[in-house]
Amino acid sequence: MNIIRKITLLLLVIVCQITTAQTARQVLDKVAATVENAGGVTAAFSISNTKIQARGTIALKGKKFQVTTPHGITWFDGKTQWTYVKQNDEVNVSTPTEAQLQQINPYTFLNLYKKGYNLSLDKKAASTYEVHLKATSAKSKLQEVYVVVNKKNYVPSQIKMLRDGKWTTIAITDFKKAKLNDNLFRFNAKDYPSAEVIDLR
Repeated sequence: MNIIRKITLLLLVIVCQITTAQTARQVLDKVAATVENAGGVTAAFSISNTKIQARGTIALKGKKFQVTTPHGITWFDGKTQWTYVKQNDEVNVSTPTEAQLQQINPYTFLNLYKKGYNLSLDKKAASTYEVHLKATSAKSKLQEVYVVVNKKNYVPSQIKMLRDGKWTTIAITDFKKAKLNDNLFRFNAKDYPSAEVIDLR
């Protein structure tokens, strides 16, 4: 009888873990559908860790994005990245790796959660979900991610990421769906006539 009870309990634990993982994936599927709006989305954000305290805005459309902070602007059209550094009045042009994009785009987790991560719902508050992503490989640059999601509209309000042993927290506000022109995600030299363009590709 004890053996049967142990097997039953073990099966219940396994079923609960599977159900939780599926629910966490469903939540992130809905977040992805919300963020990856066909026309695009915009939001304000604040980012903080042991080295950085910054605020800014982001515009997203698929893999394309534009990030604006008091220090400069980064454009990415899905292939090429332009980074305008206000202090130096220069633009660095590059073809970023996935790891480099993870450091710039706070919504990178939307391209990660489907592979290489275990998912779980750590808590269910009255108005939010908190999804936990944990890398299955110790070699992953992004080891853990916590995503706080509004239950009503599936908009993420906070993202915490563990990279290289350090936590970074990103708070997201003023999330809006929009119709964004693709030109928004490319550097226009006419807008910065005095800037020095440095091609790092």
